[in-house]
Amino acid sequence: MSTRPVCVLVGAPGSGKTTVGTALAAALGVDFRDTDTDIERQAGKPIPEIFVDEGEDHFRALERAAVAAALASHAGVLALGGGAVLAEENRAALIGHTVVHLSVELPDAIRRVGLGAGRPLLALNPRATLKHLLDQRRPLYAEVATATVVTDGRAPEDLATEIAALLKP
Repeated sequence: MSTRPVCVLVGAPGSGKTTVGTALAAALGVDFRDTDTDIERQAGKPIPEIFVDEGEDHFRALERAAVAAALASHAGVLALGGGAVLAEENRAALIGHTVVHLSVELPDAIRRVGLGAGRPLLALNPRATLKHLLDQRRPLYAEVATATVVTDGRAPEDLATEIAALLKP
């Protein structure tokens, strides 16, 4: 059995990686894995606490390790944290994988994430920060993606169905 992900989901906070990924995994009959959950499990604390206690650089190091481990060992649907594409190492590791960018525009992203609860990078001025994150990361998501799916105003189940169809040979 393959130890490569069936599909890797990337996208900004609020794009639906976890929600759509869970629905997609169920539709495909495979496991779902989220590298943010892996990091929290390994660190023994939530990501916001990692940011506060050890800083973003430490979090990003944990994230690079989590992405490498998951890409090498997970055969289901894999969701990466929104900022995972910032690391050149992660972008290089995604070459050859099926990567779906869940694209989201600012109004939908804000509605989905709220205004920053539990999201350390959105703690101050969440609307402006989220807009900056979207602008900064969009080219990186496009760089690694083998397909882009627009999520705005769409139900997770519809998105899962569309992505499942994209994955068929």
